[in-house]
Amino acid sequence: MDLSTMEHFRGKDFVSLKDFRGEHLKQILDVAVSLKAMNHGAIPHTHVLRGKVLAMIFSKSSTRTRVSFETGMWQLGGLGQFLSSSDLQLGRGETIADTAKVLSRYVDGIMIRTFDHSDVEALAEHAEIPVINGLTDLLHPCQVLADFLTIREHKGTTEGLNIVYLGDGNNMAHSLMFGGARFGSHITICSPKEYLPSETMLNQARALAAEEEGTEVSLETDPAAAVKNADIVYTDVWASMGQDQEREARHGAFKPYQVNAELMQYAKEDACVMHCLPAHRGEEISADVLDGPQAIVFDQAENRLHAQKAVMAVVMR
Repeated sequence: MDLSTMEHFRGKDFVSLKDFRGEHLKQILDVAVSLKAMNHGAIPHTHVLRGKVLAMIFSKSSTRTRVSFETGMWQLGGLGQFLSSSDLQLGRGETIADTAKVLSRYVDGIMIRTFDHSDVEALAEHAEIPVINGLTDLLHPCQVLADFLTIREHKGTTEGLNIVYLGDGNNMAHSLMFGGARFGSHITICSPKEYLPSETMLNQARALAAEEEGTEVSLETDPAAAVKNADIVYTDVWASMGQDQEREARHGAFKPYQVNAELMQYAKEDACVMHCLPAHRGEEISADVLDGPQAIVFDQAENRLHAQKAVMAVVMR
């Protein structure tokens, strides 16, 4: 694995997929493929981040994000340092700017998983080290980078594919729109009218798509029409963290959008099913589909490790 050609990434923040050109994101996937081969073969782990420390700030709890980043840093020769909200002075009034400046004196990178996207932007603005967006209510770029790594593994390419997302027009929908534009896929977001993606995010994604020949971002409200000729059918939970009070209303609105065997009959015969997890079986996806042969959900989960290792390797080394 030769990182000498990756100098243009060094020191950069990874906040949104729209901040990178498609060719550069594909380079990150190439690094992820190399790192994954090291995990699954006789080649030892690379210690490209030997002696480096990643501060991991968690305002939202997580399984995949914490374990994949912490494990990834160890495999790259460094240390992942978990910091919950209660571990930091942020919870007692210290500003994000001051926190960023202090952490920049101690560690080599910051990963943050939080609610407000502006917190990540402020952290990136004031930190002198790379900041990685582990998730906000607006965007989830690390997940979508892992998703396109998974799609490339199963379909051989990311270009010209029809990717259909069913459910809430949330952070996953936003990042999938950006990812589709950057990786050359057609993205359809299928949601009830009252839960469509942010108009601002939609306009930004369509502007990105206009830069890529043959790429399109579409909206649909009819699930059967949306998944017709789909190569990838993607879903997410109907109520995200912090939306528990809306659970009943959301379940009523999203019930027709469940990914199940009946809906999958409208997609291509070799269509793959994706879910960013955690899944609520019997809600947004039926158990038989989640556990069925078309699902590549746990490949996605594994690829969080490899994709994020690639991001850390190129921006923190």
